[in-house]
Amino acid sequence: MSVTGQMIETYPKDLGGVDRDKMRACIEACYECSQACTACADACLSEETVAELAKCIRTNLDCADQCDVTGRVLSRHTGYDANLTRSVLEACAQACKTCGDECERHAAHHEHCRVCAEACRRCEQACRELIAAL
Repeated sequence: MSVTGQMIETYPKDLGGVDRDKMRACIEACYECSQACTACADACLSEETVAELAKCIRTNLDCADQCDVTGRVLSRHTGYDANLTRSVLEACAQACKTCGDECERHAAHHEHCRVCAEACRRCEQACRELIAAL
């Protein structure tokens, strides 16, 4: 079991009916996507065509920040606010969609963009699944 799963399982109170498996999957997808987006932005900066990748770099960094925040918000359960959680998840899903779309535009030429786009799609899906379970 992952550390995320262990932390969720050892939380001393009820999570208000939130599906623990979907919560764990979403937190893990957020942190994985944040890392992928950060690394993709850095890889884009190392490409010879860096000027053509400016929008990709920007969406990578925006998505990384949003995923990181979402993972942290989801990791805090005391005083849980379903409306705030839903808003954060919706923003994260949108950031992942935007970044995934942008990275897909470059995926044929840059493998790091392909990998990042896939991480974005997984995170977007995990966010949408958790939203549906709230």
